[in-house]
Amino acid sequence: MNDPGKSDKPVVAMRGPGPCGIPVNQPEAGNPPQPANFWDLWKQVKRRSLTKKNEEDDSEPEGQGPPQNGPAKQSDGTQSPVRPAQAGSEGLQSALERIRQAARRDRELKFTNLWHHVYGIEQLREAYLGLKRQAAPGVDGQTWQQYGKNLEENLRDLSERLIQGTYHARPVQRVYIPKADGRKRPIGMPVLEDKIVQRATVRVLNAVYEEDFLGFSYGFRPGRNCHQALDALAVGISPLLANIYLHYVFDLWAEQWRHRMARGDVIIVRYADDFVVGFQHKTDADEFLTQLRERFRQFGLELHAEKTRVIEFGRFAAERRKQRKQGKPATFNFLGFTHSCSKTRNGKFVVLRQTIAKRLRTKLEQIREKLRKRMHDGVEETGRWLRSVVQGYMQFHGIPRNLRAVSRFRHWVSLMWREMMSRRSQKGAVRWDLMAKLIHQWLPVPHICHPYPEERLAGTLRGKSPVR
Repeated sequence: MNDPGKSDKPVVAMRGPGPCGIPVNQPEAGNPPQPANFWDLWKQVKRRSLTKKNEEDDSEPEGQGPPQNGPAKQSDGTQSPVRPAQAGSEGLQSALERIRQAARRDRELKFTNLWHHVYGIEQLREAYLGLKRQAAPGVDGQTWQQYGKNLEENLRDLSERLIQGTYHARPVQRVYIPKADGRKRPIGMPVLEDKIVQRATVRVLNAVYEEDFLGFSYGFRPGRNCHQALDALAVGISPLLANIYLHYVFDLWAEQWRHRMARGDVIIVRYADDFVVGFQHKTDADEFLTQLRERFRQFGLELHAEKTRVIEFGRFAAERRKQRKQGKPATFNFLGFTHSCSKTRNGKFVVLRQTIAKRLRTKLEQIREKLRKRMHDGVEETGRWLRSVVQGYMQFHGIPRNLRAVSRFRHWVSLMWREMMSRRSQKGAVRWDLMAKLIHQWLPVPHICHPYPEERLAGTLRGKSPVR
């Protein structure tokens, strides 16, 4: 692994680095910089050259599409010429690994000649197969299955349009899904062909930019997930393109701030656009928050007013608050879990992570509603569905010291299942001895699915800090 504060192992290039290495698009006077869109970012990525020379000759004229004649040769040996129609999965993986190694050796290298790793038919096919089969369609109504009926013809046509520069992204359908607090979250649903191109592109971008990401960033990165972020948070306190954007706007700035401005220790854990920052001194926390608000304002962003707060938390929080005759330390929510100060039976401080109660109730209400719609389904069909629901819930929420919440979830699912079966029965309520057999047959027994944070991070980070 790398040194503390470094990435485990690949950035969309933007126009010229500004202060702290932050690339910015030059704004008009008085206006904050605006984030570049997906394709503007990609055009600039292609201008990073692996050869340090002839940069002017390698760059594309403004407004033109990808190169017409396929990949050019690389003079530094990091890439081999690859014919798009013949580049299989193994060839793509080896090519991406060479790109990753080149980025690791010299972070000043500028990459070009990467476009063929996107428009190759094998690459597009692999991206198509990696999409969710049952995902909702975009504005054109085309599903994964419909596109696959003429897959080879569709992929050849898509590849040709990418090569010629005539491919244009379609409008994104906007839908809203309800949140636990009653508000609605906007979700963008691109058409399936855009998903294919974006997925193929992100694979190449990951190879280049993963080297630049810092160690405390966990969201949407290869080999990292939200449970590692939760583990890093617990240990630290005892703390696709959007990820790249926040790397520049937040990560690099926060990294410099804690080394130059902080008077005490600072830990950071970020997963996508959710992050927790821990400070040894309250004065550091207040100053950081003030400057962070200004930093985000410069980029047209703002912190969530209800979720952003400074609280006293940690090993000595309870004792200090008791001396001041104050209540228990406040809790905070992160990635679906409520974090609170607690102790083991031996008196050792731990960060207790429990399923957010409101989300548990919301999930149970959703299951109750779906059970009503499934009232006349067969017992076996409903049992299989509930098994997948309970198993999936347990896979996420089954972390150490949270077994009670998982058991409570299974218990309430069992009650709702019996209630549904009793309503459709001609003989009244289903007897508990019969129901117990069904529960035992179909619903998994609650258990912990994840190791303790110290154990997981010790194995994946090899002793290096996950929060610095």
